[in-house]
Amino acid sequence: MIRRFVVVIMAALPLAVAADVRVVEEIAAKVNGDIVTRGELDEQKRELDMFLRQERHLKGVELAEAEQVQSKNFLRDKIDQLLMVQKAKDVNLNVDSEVAKRLAEMQVMAKMADPEKFHDYIRDNTGMPFEEYKQKMTNDFLVHRLVGQEIGSHIAIPEPELRKYYDAHQAQFIRKAQVFLSQILISTEGKTPEQAAAAEAKAKDVSARARKGEKFVDLVAAFSDDKETATAGGSLPPREKGMSLPAIEEFAFKQKKGSVSDPIAISTGFVILRIDERYEAGQASFDEVKEQIQEAVAAPQIETKVRAFLTKLRFDAFLEVKDGYVDSGAAPGKDTHWHDIAQLKPQTTTKEAVAAAHRRHKHFLFVPIPGTTVTRGTKPNIDTSKLGERKAAPAADDAAAPETPATPAAPATPPATPDAPAAAPAKQ
Repeated sequence: MIRRFVVVIMAALPLAVAADVRVVEEIAAKVNGDIVTRGELDEQKRELDMFLRQERHLKGVELAEAEQVQSKNFLRDKIDQLLMVQKAKDVNLNVDSEVAKRLAEMQVMAKMADPEKFHDYIRDNTGMPFEEYKQKMTNDFLVHRLVGQEIGSHIAIPEPELRKYYDAHQAQFIRKAQVFLSQILISTEGKTPEQAAAAEAKAKDVSARARKGEKFVDLVAAFSDDKETATAGGSLPPREKGMSLPAIEEFAFKQKKGSVSDPIAISTGFVILRIDERYEAGQASFDEVKEQIQEAVAAPQIETKVRAFLTKLRFDAFLEVKDGYVDSGAAPGKDTHWHDIAQLKPQTTTKEAVAAAHRRHKHFLFVPIPGTTVTRGTKPNIDTSKLGERKAAPAADDAAAPETPATPAAPATPPATPDAPAAAPAKQ
């Protein structure tokens, strides 16, 4: 992703220090141990402009008006997500398996068995390095899970109302035959014939242990040589008929849910499969899609409650917004003025130093002097003896009511994929 910086001359600094100040990013807001920079907000504006031009085909006055309306909430949305992700981590939510599964699905759809080529594909289609895209997806999944746990789980929709929705939208719940599998891969790549024979014997032993009742996820962690799927408990993307080797399809579409296969020979070794779920082609039953319907029906209530939840998170947070920036979701009565921190020595600090400080103090931010810049390439020189989290006294004139309720961020949108049916990874 292109990085954009602003050159700042610090006349008050000694020449030796000033000479080391090269490029900076301006901090727009401090949110507990995280920051929002001007560069991030500028990037949002560029993405919105591209979307409105290319997808909505707006231009001229219409384009300017749409950008003006939507850009008012850029800082609000950034603060919303930081608060949500922080809260999700505080309550120990973990979405690693969901993220790994989604990335695996995308890799299958892109028909790329080579992880490095898939990483390049992500970068080329999103403009982000793979790890950055993965982190964005992780944050989006954390927000979605948090909203479901803290808000959605407390909204009860009567079953007659859910059934009414199902009856009115049955066309949405017609699907192809699908099977969900988990795997343990015992690799034979680069092994001698004797070692390959030993791998086959090992695979037979692991399969037998799974059939006797040992937890499949534990066997995955202990024995699977496919580290990428192992992080998700061996979970594979959903398969439709025609996507896999004949031996795999014979097992996957004929055996019962919970069945464990004998070792199946594939190009990279032996794979042991378990059927986690299987759906027949045709109309999905009400019970199969009940949770999905619950989310759809509860959505309007969730939107309102999310805004109230975010207001509470703002009250409890250390939050400061620099003059010239507006948080349209500000909590009424919460003082978020940018305060002069006199104990900090007048020197800029790096983004890397801020990140390191955040790792050491989860809700504590090393910040530079008011002005405020984050400089790449200089070392921080900060007196932290008196610095800590604090809550400022309420100021009634600080309130700014949100203009529109925010909806929780959806999981990251995948890059465009081929229209043809997805193919299974090459190794299977």
